[in-house]
Amino acid sequence: MIMISYGRQSINKDDIESVVDVLRSDWLTQGPALETFERSVADYCGAKYAVAVNSATSALHIACMAAGLSRADELWTAPNTFVASANCALYCNAAVDFVDINDATYNMDVDFLQDKLAKAKARPKIVVPVHFAGQPCDMQRINALAQKYGFTVIEDASHAIGADYQGQKVGNCKYSDMTVFSFHPVKIVTTGEGGVVVTNNSKLYDRLLLHRSHGITRNTELMSKPDEGPWYYEQVELGYNYRMTDIQAALGTSQMKRIDEFVARRRYLASRYDKLLSGLPLKLPFQDKDADSSWHIYIARIDFAKVKKTKQEVFAGMKEEGINLNLHYIPVHLQPYYRARGFKPGDFPVSENYYKEAVTLPLYYDLTDKEQDCIVQALKKNITS
Repeated sequence: MIMISYGRQSINKDDIESVVDVLRSDWLTQGPALETFERSVADYCGAKYAVAVNSATSALHIACMAAGLSRADELWTAPNTFVASANCALYCNAAVDFVDINDATYNMDVDFLQDKLAKAKARPKIVVPVHFAGQPCDMQRINALAQKYGFTVIEDASHAIGADYQGQKVGNCKYSDMTVFSFHPVKIVTTGEGGVVVTNNSKLYDRLLLHRSHGITRNTELMSKPDEGPWYYEQVELGYNYRMTDIQAALGTSQMKRIDEFVARRRYLASRYDKLLSGLPLKLPFQDKDADSSWHIYIARIDFAKVKKTKQEVFAGMKEEGINLNLHYIPVHLQPYYRARGFKPGDFPVSENYYKEAVTLPLYYDLTDKEQDCIVQALKKNITS
């Protein structure tokens, strides 16, 4: 029987050799490989600065800290995301609220955002738009609202490295203050675990560096007293140990050399899914005219009014065929932790309806056309019989 996962990394000989080179070097962490990786991400996106950390969750946290999020503040994000997009606010003792998604793009609906901002008594300090599945949000309109209402924009582009918005790479921070990427193994590029924050703001960059490593600096401009010698450092903030190793960074730099190849293959497979699944009782992904997705995941929504099986039965039937589906995401506000904070079913109906219908089909660089054919045939069998 075939066994197909919903996502997986692609590691080649060059990736392995890059890691081995670091293991044979004098640096295993916070060395030259880290700086090379950071530069490769910043240059690819067209940003001035990049700060690499041990996960995208850590990246979101230090981005919020750099923006000054604190107890008296609110952060708004979309419910249709991984919990880290909201949890980063709670790490800063701030409040969280959500803006429902657009039923076509599955990204934060800017009309809902605009209406919520106009009516809100307490406006957000930070808004975190999530580029779901790799499709960029409507960043130009979000930026215009940021200028009007004075909030910081942190793009959660954990799904979207390699994506394009208005002909430019996501991460150039043209319409945001910072952008966060993920390098988890199922993502487009991997460092094993890892995240990066990119920005064009030098002050934010300095704060990101501080929060990554215990709030410690050797930058004399940030110290409270004159430098006492080559050993000297000062802790000037409360930071964390969120450092990325040179081992991870070397893998990331090697992977970045193939990013356009990775994205091209994913775009090909997504287009092929569109054709092969046409005519079935499914709602297929929509692509905004200003956006070109990097296709971290491919979402199909099942019309259960026309399908005799439940979602659970579809998942089980596909697994019997050796194909593992997934689901991105359970709306964050429906998680028990957030329900205990006052959120409830019905608060964000578009996200909730999406959740009832959505399935994530396998999509990754090494997925073959033949394997994709097997996935499509198995899905047809499970939703039409």
